[in-house]
Amino acid sequence: MDIKGINAVVTGGASGLGLATATRLIDGGATVTLVDLPTSDGAARAEELGPGARFVAADVADADNVSAAFAAATEQGPLRAVVHCAGRGRPMRVLDKSGTAAELEPFESVIRLNVIGSFNVLRFAAQAMAGNEPLDGDRGVCVLTASVAAFEGQIGQINYAAAKAAVVGMTLPAARDLAGVGIRVCTIAPGTFDTPLLARARDDVRASLAASVPHPRRLGDPSEFAALAAHIVENGMLNGETIRLDGAIRMAPR
Repeated sequence: MDIKGINAVVTGGASGLGLATATRLIDGGATVTLVDLPTSDGAARAEELGPGARFVAADVADADNVSAAFAAATEQGPLRAVVHCAGRGRPMRVLDKSGTAAELEPFESVIRLNVIGSFNVLRFAAQAMAGNEPLDGDRGVCVLTASVAAFEGQIGQINYAAAKAAVVGMTLPAARDLAGVGIRVCTIAPGTFDTPLLARARDDVRASLAASVPHPRRLGDPSEFAALAAHIVENGMLNGETIRLDGAIRMAPR
C-alpha cells in the first residue's frame, strides 16, 4: 500500500517510537492522527508536524476513549494504517526482598495497558477499516509493538514480558481472523532503543545497553523503527509476522 495520501493513526504518537513513526508517515504524504494521553505533548507535536497531523487524547486501555479516537480519525478519510506504539513497563518480581508474594496491582496494570490496550486498538482499527474499498489489495494494515522481552524477559520484567508475549501471541490469530476482510496485522519487537525513557538513564547505563548489542553496537534509533513500520504498510506480503528489530541482541537474565 502506497503511504502517499493515506489516513493513519499512531498511538503513543507524542514521543519516542510513535513520534518517529508519525513523522515518517507524514513525510511520506500520509495524514496522521496522533493518539496519546491527555497529559502528553501530543497537541504540540501535532502542531510541529504541520497540517497533515492532528492530536486526539485517549487512554488506550479505555474502550470508550479508543472508540472515540478512531471515530475522530476517520473524519479525515478512510483509515488505512494503524501503528500502535503506546505502552510501558513497570519493574516487579514474583517475590519481594523479604520473600513475600508480590502485589497483584503492578502485574494487572501493565497487562491492562499493554494487552487490553493493544486489543482495544486492534479491534476498533479493524472496525474502522473493514468497510473500506480495497487499496492495493488491502483494506487496512495494523502494526502492533511488542518487545524482545516477549522472548527473553529479564529479572524484574515478569509483567512486561508476559504482556509483550501476549501481543506476539495475538498477531498471527488476528492476521488470520482479519484476512477475510483484507486487513493485514504484523508486530514489531524492538530491542534497546534510544527513547525518552532511556534518555533519563545514567550515561553508564546507556553505554552498557549499547555495548550489549552485537551489531550495530549502539542503541536503536526511533527512525529505524519508523522505517520498518512504514515498510510493513507498504509491503503487501508482510502479514501475521512478528519481526525482531534488535541488532541480534539476546537479553541476559539481568
